[in-house]
Amino acid sequence: MRSAVIGFVLGVAFLQTQAVLPAVWLLCGLLALGLVLLAVAHKIPDPYFRSAACLLAGALFGFAWAGLFAQYHLRHELPPAWEGRDISVIGTVDSLPSYSESGVRFTFAVEKALDQDGQQPPVPRRLALGWYQAQNGEQPRVQAGARWQLTVRLKRPHGNANPHGFDYEAWLLERNLRATGYVRPDQHNRQLQAFVFSPGNLVEVLRSRLRDRILQALPEHRYAGVLVALAVGDQRAIEQSDWEVFNRTGISHLVAISGLHITMIAGMFAVVTAALWRRSFFTGAALPLLLPAQKAAALGGALAALCYVALAGFGIPAQRTLYMLLVVALALWSGRIASVTHVLCAALAAVLLADPWALLWPGFWLSFCAVGVILYTSAGRSLAIPVESRSLPARWRQGLKAAGATQYAVTIGLLPLTALLFGRVSLIGPLANALAIPLIGLAVTPLTLIAGVLPAPLSTWLWRGAHVLVEQLALFLNWLSLLPFAVWQAPLPQAWTFALALLATLWLLAPRGWPLRWLALTGWLPLLLDHGYRPAPGEMWVTALDVGQGMAVLVETAEHRLLYDSGPYYSPASDAGSRIIVPYLRARGIAALDALIVSHADNDHSGGALSIMDSIEVAKVYSSLAPDHAIARAAAVHERCHDGQAWQWGSVKFDMLYPDLEQYPALATPAAIAKPKANTVSCTLKISHGQHTVLLPGDIEAAQEKQLLASHAGQLKSTVLLAPHHGSGTSSTASFLAAVDPQIVLFQVGYRNRFRHPKQQILERYQALGSTNLRSDTDGAILLKFGDTVSVDTYRNQHRRYWYGR
Repeated sequence: MRSAVIGFVLGVAFLQTQAVLPAVWLLCGLLALGLVLLAVAHKIPDPYFRSAACLLAGALFGFAWAGLFAQYHLRHELPPAWEGRDISVIGTVDSLPSYSESGVRFTFAVEKALDQDGQQPPVPRRLALGWYQAQNGEQPRVQAGARWQLTVRLKRPHGNANPHGFDYEAWLLERNLRATGYVRPDQHNRQLQAFVFSPGNLVEVLRSRLRDRILQALPEHRYAGVLVALAVGDQRAIEQSDWEVFNRTGISHLVAISGLHITMIAGMFAVVTAALWRRSFFTGAALPLLLPAQKAAALGGALAALCYVALAGFGIPAQRTLYMLLVVALALWSGRIASVTHVLCAALAAVLLADPWALLWPGFWLSFCAVGVILYTSAGRSLAIPVESRSLPARWRQGLKAAGATQYAVTIGLLPLTALLFGRVSLIGPLANALAIPLIGLAVTPLTLIAGVLPAPLSTWLWRGAHVLVEQLALFLNWLSLLPFAVWQAPLPQAWTFALALLATLWLLAPRGWPLRWLALTGWLPLLLDHGYRPAPGEMWVTALDVGQGMAVLVETAEHRLLYDSGPYYSPASDAGSRIIVPYLRARGIAALDALIVSHADNDHSGGALSIMDSIEVAKVYSSLAPDHAIARAAAVHERCHDGQAWQWGSVKFDMLYPDLEQYPALATPAAIAKPKANTVSCTLKISHGQHTVLLPGDIEAAQEKQLLASHAGQLKSTVLLAPHHGSGTSSTASFLAAVDPQIVLFQVGYRNRFRHPKQQILERYQALGSTNLRSDTDGAILLKFGDTVSVDTYRNQHRRYWYGR
């Protein structure tokens, strides 16, 4: 059984690396073959051949199962021809709406798409929608379970595609959200029914009301969002600064309906159920004679877990824990607990049968590996307390010792995996968790849930009490997070360094008496000393990141790093700096930038700069911003870019070609006089590496291109050109392109952006030059390596997956 499950996991994992899905008939054949082979394998007498046959059968079944799952989800696609068109749909709000300053986001279960000009729009069954504020500032209000008629504008699933980045398209596929979009202002938008009954809608309404009750009971309380996250799994009200503290102290897994909380709540209910069941003789019921207390406890714990997971909206991480607990409860009821590893494998199979994409996410590996580490370090090693010493203090000491040993084992055991998944490890995590786990798991969470079933003012008192506990914990965590040794930051390890560190960890955690356990520490040295991959001496790398409609280009030499522009600002809680650029830099082991150039003040170029400077050391900032701009004030050293600036890093030369210093006074004209656009002073940088050059012109337009031709005639010819102003119709003039004559052109644009960049006539102009045109919206991040020649690759080409649909 265990061999078959391991094979099943390997088969599912292999399917998720495929660029194209096999045909349905082939998948069905493999599924049948796997089942037949599994039936035959049990009759093989030799245990080694039997295990190998089970492994192969499981792999075939897992590959086919995951493939059929994917085929089913992918068949509900929005055709490209229907992208960007107004479509009227009728359906229900089937998620907890998320409100922000700009509007509300929710998922929508489509019941019917109305005819459009005699055509039936092929709309997917579930949509991820946003409904933004009207021009008069009116906030749209929707409730879970309500039926609406809406006019929507949709697009196919699309996300930013960058190395080490979050795969939004896979996330949408897992949740069967096959189109995203927004509600259009339309007089036909109207609510048809306040509530449509279904078990799912009922759960979402209860979650919504509980969230509203908590927020109303704790107005202006900073950590009310934490209580909401613990009660209904909605983490969106937690401030970004608090998330950074939770991440640095290693307790972010506690600030949600996590597996640990579900297990604790299930355990508490199981203990209470067992205690009451055993004492039922006092009532005359004699329930243990009808059903053993152990089975009643398992049933009570499983029901409690089911209810708590329902409160979480049946989120994917919560479902994983529920499946594990249900397998354990079923094993207890059936009396067939052969070994803990059998139960763990059964839970693993249940999770992947229900969700083959689960293994794409860190939570899956952390959950099962944590259990695996506990089993590895505890099986056969527990020490019984002598009968004469079974006093209460002795039991407390033994319990604390066991808890400490478990915390130590999990912390050490997950260190290589944590480094592989996140690139950083919280060194003060064990201390923070030692306080946070019992406080949040045994006090804050139960108080929050108990208050949810009590009327006011009792509920308000309990929520305020829970908030006080979280507030005091946050003070301690803030102090811990500021310690200089709080976090060990490292680049994501290579495969061989991870494997070596994993073997060393297993050696270190081996039972006492294992020879030379201290030598295991040497196996971590390659992981600890790894500084990430970087250009060799004499090389230069240029990475145009996919930040949507915006610019962000990383230039690297063997010893230096420069970032040109910082991408857009998305919302008060996120921007390209915090969501894309900083995670990429950290994954690469880049802890500092020698220079940051913010070409001009437009949001899509400067929006992520402050987040970057908060997270990464930036030695110097060049920009066209005013000295009193927030970015200029935050910089350690700020200098306005201007023609004539130049510096050299090794064999790479940097020349600023534009703007002239004389152009800046025009930006300081009185408000009554029309000021020039920020585009007119975009910092234009030329980078020279041997015979190759890169030109980064920001958002210059036709007039600025003409100035460059006048002031730098003969100096503009470049191997690589970042298309001015994202390929807008106001730039890339024919005379400018003739002077630059690029071989490779980069377009950093958002998918189906509202400006329609790059313009078709501009694309045709570049195509007439015979240049290679690369676009971030279709190619993802663009990777250029300069040596004697220039090599070009894109992230979507390197990381082909069937769900990208290209």
